[in-house]
Amino acid sequence: MRAKIISLVNQKGGCGKTTISMHIAGALASRRGGKKVLVVDVDPQGTATRWAASASDEDPFPASVVGLAAANTKVHREVRKFVNDYDFIIIDCPPAADSPVPQSALLITDVALVPVIPSPPDLWAAIGIGKTIEGARTVNEELQARLVLNQMQANTTLAREALEILPQFGIPVAVRSLAFRQMYRQCAAFGQTVHSFGSKARDAVEEVEALTDEVLLVACPEVLQPHG
Repeated sequence: MRAKIISLVNQKGGCGKTTISMHIAGALASRRGGKKVLVVDVDPQGTATRWAASASDEDPFPASVVGLAAANTKVHREVRKFVNDYDFIIIDCPPAADSPVPQSALLITDVALVPVIPSPPDLWAAIGIGKTIEGARTVNEELQARLVLNQMQANTTLAREALEILPQFGIPVAVRSLAFRQMYRQCAAFGQTVHSFGSKARDAVEEVEALTDEVLLVACPEVLQPHG
């Protein structure tokens, strides 16, 4: 079966593309059933690649990671080489509105996730990504997309003001979101996900698993497996 491809895209940097990429990849790879997951790092900063390289030899990152930033406009061609070897491929794209890389990645993507920080300045800077997704749909008609709220601080005035902007994207909003937690930042230093932090990460693990389930429901409902 051809791998399902999930791309993390946003023209705004610092919104959590790599954090969400690595956590969804780690969650999928750690589930029962032996799913093979590949993270394709096409961001020249190489954050996903460095994240996985920070893991110890005794406790490696649960998914494979490959750097393909040099592929540029041919990301879709390079990723096609892996589609028969993995169950899921997560593409971590660079933050650039006019970069050809996200446009290339979206040509073969099943689900585009757009992480956004719920503050008006962050959202205003990211609204243009909707046009990139619509442009990709002229070729990839089955492309689906979801906004994913990251660093959520519920019941704040800032969050409420931000939520009023979301309809301008023209993209459905994922029901599940990730809260603002320092633990997500710490994961990169250890080359792991929140799953490695034990009981103190229980709430974070639950929200990552819930988001992963929602993404699976969009990408491939026929193979959805409850976590555990």
